[in-house]
Order: sequence, then structure tokens, then C-alpha cells
Amino acid sequence: MNLLVEVLRGVWESSGFYLLTWRNLVMMGVAFVFLYLAIAKKFEPLLLVPIAFGILLANLPGADIMLDTTGGMLGDISESAHVVEGAHWYESGVLRIMYVGVKSSVFPCLIFMGVGAMTDFGPLLSNPISLLLGAAAQLGIYIAFIVAILLGFTPTEAASIAIIGGADGPTAIFLASKLAAHLLAPIALAAYSYMALIPIIQPPIMKLLTTEKERKVKMTQLRKVSKTEKIIFPIVVLTLVALILPSVAPLLGMFMLGNLFKECGVVERLSDTARNALMNIVTIMLGVCVGATANGADFIQLKTFKIVILGLMAFSFSTAGGIMIGKLLYIITKGKINPLIGAAGVSAVPMAARVAQNEGAKTDPTNFLLMHAMGPNVAGVIGSAVAAGFLLIMFGN
Repeated sequence: MNLLVEVLRGVWESSGFYLLTWRNLVMMGVAFVFLYLAIAKKFEPLLLVPIAFGILLANLPGADIMLDTTGGMLGDISESAHVVEGAHWYESGVLRIMYVGVKSSVFPCLIFMGVGAMTDFGPLLSNPISLLLGAAAQLGIYIAFIVAILLGFTPTEAASIAIIGGADGPTAIFLASKLAAHLLAPIALAAYSYMALIPIIQPPIMKLLTTEKERKVKMTQLRKVSKTEKIIFPIVVLTLVALILPSVAPLLGMFMLGNLFKECGVVERLSDTARNALMNIVTIMLGVCVGATANGADFIQLKTFKIVILGLMAFSFSTAGGIMIGKLLYIITKGKINPLIGAAGVSAVPMAARVAQNEGAKTDPTNFLLMHAMGPNVAGVIGSAVAAGFLLIMFGN
């Protein structure tokens, strides 16, 4: 009888129910909310579903899916890291091993290649003024940097947090992994969460800063861009930007390579692989790994909440910056530019452009802004990468 009691006690004490903490429950609640938003509300399910499931997996006690037994070789800098004497890297948690792709920036670069293969620079080339909107939509990065410094973060930490304002998950991971690796988990989760929640965050700001008359503006049809222009553009932009900011070459290089696959017309198989199979595979691994960094034991702390709030501030000011320059162009062009497309200057492609289209259509169902919004949207990708390169040069070792 005593033996049976001891066995049952051992089973109970090794179960997840016994090890469960309130912090795990809170993060599991966050995972359920994300799953609801992704499945029921369809808020960027390609991002939210893997992220939410990663959060759920990381907060199942005893599963050890993010365990690093190697003493930091696999990038575990959390307080809950558990070193096992003589253990090999392959004995670590399965998602910890996959996380190497995040920590090394391999996944972000591959994601950028896939995004490039899906990107059409035509709207930007036909309306170069979009570059101004893309640049203006990086405003939140610099405001969040200043506020983060005032809150006591170091310059490298502040720069890594501020880049969330670019609404570009791969860029946020790339920069944080080099400047503030110990903050990579909350920064990556905040960046991807805000990207997925664009349909909730941006519309109130867009309505607040624009009038009904401005939202009703119908823009003229864009000129047709030649194939030659589309082939030359990624090569020229990469060369010029990388010569000025060499640190941005990995991200921007993969982005422009993917775009060249798409536009050159002679490597359709590579283009198809980059924008479909490869993109989907890396998105799954990146999303789950980013979510799995949100372990309640390490994640629920004051610094994390500061990062989440600063990220939201950065994102909001970036949206506002694009809209305000859009309003200025509306005045200069005497009503030919719809300020809503300025909100698409954040580099969440094509999510931000779709939100601009939806808000314009709500005011006037016959208004079609999507292609016009894609110009600032792709300009924002370049802008956030350039901002990251500048911050890396300023604060990198």
C-alpha cells in the first residue's frame, strides 16, 4: 500500500498540474486570446496561430521544449536555463534547437527573401513620392528610442526596442540579436504580435488623424512600370544602401534577391519556392519559436511590460508619422493624395496596405487604394531595414 502511495505521489509531483504556476496560467490565457483572434476574427492567422501555439507549448510545465542543456551554446540566456553536465546539444528541447535559426538571424533573412519574392515594386516606382511616406512611418522608432532611454534602458537596449516601430518582425529579430540578445524574446513577440494586430491598432489612429473628406480622396491610376525598371531597381537599391550601411546587407540583400527571382523571369522555380514552400516552412518555425520564448517564469516581469508598451508607442507614432506626411502631401497636391496610404508606410507587407484599403472603402465603397498603399508599404520595408542598419552602426560593437 505504501509503495502504491509513493508511486502515485511520484506521478503527481512529476505532472504538469503539480508544476503549474500562475505565471504559466497567465501566458496560457494570452495564447488562448491570440488563437481566438486568429481563428475567429481572422487577424493574420499565419502569424498568430504559430505564435499562440508556441506560447502554449512553452508554458506547459515539464515539457522542456525550450530547455538548453549546453550552458548557453544554443542561445538560452533565461534564468530558467538548466545545464546538464556532459549533455549534448541534441538533448536540448526541440524548439530550443530550432531557435538557433532565430538567434542567428537565418530565419529572418529567409523570411525577407520570401517577402521579396512576393513584393511588387511597381507602385513605388510609378509613384516615387511613396518613399517619403515610407520614411515618415519610421518616426515611432526614434521617439520610442528616446523614451526608452528616459526609462532607464541602455542605448543598445533602447535601439532594439525602438525598431518594433518599423512593424517588421524579421528586422526586429535581426537587430535585437546583435544589440540586446537578452531582450530578444519580448522584442520578437511584441513585434510579431503588433504586426498581426494591425487591423485593431491602426484604424482608430487613421480615423483620429484624418477627416472624412480626406479619406474619400480617389487617387489617379498608376503608370505602368516596365520590366527593365523592376529588374534594375533591386540591384541598384541594394548596391547603394549596402555601400552606405554595410550592416544592412544580409536583410536587404535577401529581400532584393527574392524580388529579383520574381522579376527577372528566368528562375520561376526559385521564385515559387521562395514565396511559397520556403516562406511557409520558415514562418511556421519562426512563429512557434518566437511564441515559445514567452515562458511565464521569465516573461512576466516589469521590463517585459515596458517593452510591450514602448513597442505599441513606437508602432502608433510610426502610423501617425506616415499619416501626417500624407496629410501634408494632400495639401501640397491640392487633394490628390489620400492621407490613409501614409499609414501603410509601416513595413508590414501587405497587411498595412490592406488596412488602408479597408478604411478608405468604409468611407467610400468605390474607393480603391490598395495599389497606391503598396508603394509606401514596400518603401517601409526598405526604410525599416535602413533604420536598423543605422542603429547597428551607431550602437554596435
